[in-house]
Amino acid sequence: MSAGGAGGEATGGIPQNTLIAVGALGGLIAAYAGHFLVQAAGPAFAFIGALGAICAIVWGGAAVRRVASYGLGTGVPSIGMMALGMGVVASMFGLAVGGIAGPIVAFITASIIGLVIGALANRVLGMGIPIMEQSMTEIAGAGALTIIGLSVAMTGTFMFDAVLETVVATGYIAVIFIAGGMAILHPFNANLGPDEQQDRTLTTGVEKGAIAMIVAGIVATVSTDASAIPTIVIGIALWYVAFRKYVELVNRDAYKVLGTGLLPSEEELE
Repeated sequence: MSAGGAGGEATGGIPQNTLIAVGALGGLIAAYAGHFLVQAAGPAFAFIGALGAICAIVWGGAAVRRVASYGLGTGVPSIGMMALGMGVVASMFGLAVGGIAGPIVAFITASIIGLVIGALANRVLGMGIPIMEQSMTEIAGAGALTIIGLSVAMTGTFMFDAVLETVVATGYIAVIFIAGGMAILHPFNANLGPDEQQDRTLTTGVEKGAIAMIVAGIVATVSTDASAIPTIVIGIALWYVAFRKYVELVNRDAYKVLGTGLLPSEEELE
């Protein structure tokens, strides 16, 4: 159980190294799988990129959970937006200069940026959080893979020219920024408190990641190289399963669940 912001590192049943492997490897493998399968078999496989983004989102949410448990308070939303800010910069740089190695270059670049920001936060700002450097490295890497995965779902590729034309120039990068950032920051923000549990928080991450996947599918309707229907349908299915699981975990952890009914009318309050 986490202290929910009370000043100590959050723990849970799934080791952080496992979450790192799922997020980093899942995000990279899905980005490449989506890219190559679209080229080989058609745009229907673009949805795989969004699955990788969900892996990265869950990893990023877990990293936020660990560092925010030291007592960031209102810094929880800020750190999520920072994740996608670092992710946008790193992913655009990596895809622009890396070619086929673009996702890997972007991931490494984001990790370096995150490490530097984490070191500045601890050594210059004096935040004094023992895991700040590692957590910011993880959050930045997760942000970059989220951007790339959702871009693959929208365009069917991670090649820079296509992403620039379909995602950046159209302004859809803002949609990714908000959807991805919320998916990373919201899980812990929604569940923090003395009864916060890792499985409930990470389930929220899957649910929010599924919403980001649905949004990516909607954007894919304007792309000829990505099929919107599989992305939207699979996203809705994942959201339904994750949300049902979340409700189940809320009922498990809550002392009591009560239906409050409708709010009283103005006449009833008089």
